[in-house]
Amino acid sequence: MAFSQDKLLMLSLLVVGITGGVLARGAVYTTPKVERLTDLFSHVSVTQGFSQSFGGSNIHLINNGTNVDLVLDKSSGSGLVSKNKYYYGFFSAAIKLPAGFTSGVVVAFYLSNADLFPHNHDEIDFELLGHEKRRDWVLQTNIYGNGSVNVGREEKFYLWFDPTEQFHEYSILWNNHHTVFLVDNVPVREVIHNGAISSVYPSKAMSAYATIWDASQWATHGGKYPVNYKYAPFIASIKDIEMEGCIMHPMDSAPPCSKKAISSLDPLEGEEFVKLSQQQIVGLDWARRKHMFYSYCKDTSRYKVLPPECNAK
Repeated sequence: MAFSQDKLLMLSLLVVGITGGVLARGAVYTTPKVERLTDLFSHVSVTQGFSQSFGGSNIHLINNGTNVDLVLDKSSGSGLVSKNKYYYGFFSAAIKLPAGFTSGVVVAFYLSNADLFPHNHDEIDFELLGHEKRRDWVLQTNIYGNGSVNVGREEKFYLWFDPTEQFHEYSILWNNHHTVFLVDNVPVREVIHNGAISSVYPSKAMSAYATIWDASQWATHGGKYPVNYKYAPFIASIKDIEMEGCIMHPMDSAPPCSKKAISSLDPLEGEEFVKLSQQQIVGLDWARRKHMFYSYCKDTSRYKVLPPECNAK
């Protein structure tokens, strides 16, 4: 899918200074200036882009389907799945998280093809974890391909803002060159597609998902801090959805967006998105230096021999 030259120029012109993020614990941060990738793509409504995945009665459409509230209560969580599957693309959602005591609650925005490849699937995850002690949310990212779930590639961050007060953008750029996780357009993680990670790099068409669910057993040390439904309902509000990329069509025997069809102006696989800009590199360094508190590549107690990509240069 090619964009006009004028629209691509926005990549270099749309630079903003995002000022004064206030962390829930009281610290104040000024985020680096970065290109606003989310300004390059059009919004799609929930009804245009998604179908119900589970918990239909807990999916509440707002503004004629432009926005949605996903609810978790004692009866069920809830979730959406994209109507299309994508070979690569840019995926973004503005999310406002539930406030209060949210231990065990997980809100996820992610890509997966587990429905097509249950034992050999790919996944790229944003997982927002309700925290049992500080009552702050924790951001976790994860990535794996070809069923490589035996090696968790998690990284965890404290956010530099209170994600329950207003909407914030969580975005995934996934193409053949790299996968980038961005929060409010600031890169927090880049996974470069190279020889070290090639065998477990997501490569098959995936759907986009948005979910809220009870992860008490998984996210709180085996259920030590389970979801307390006294504080229910837990509501994740979602808007400004963007899903732009190479769509899989059921009758295609090969990806329709083959390299022969990709122009140098393609904003998803072309040169503009091959690597991070200098501003994005600065933003990535800032986010990881100041806000990341766990990386699997530093977890020598978990891995006696670190995964090969951890040592790649």
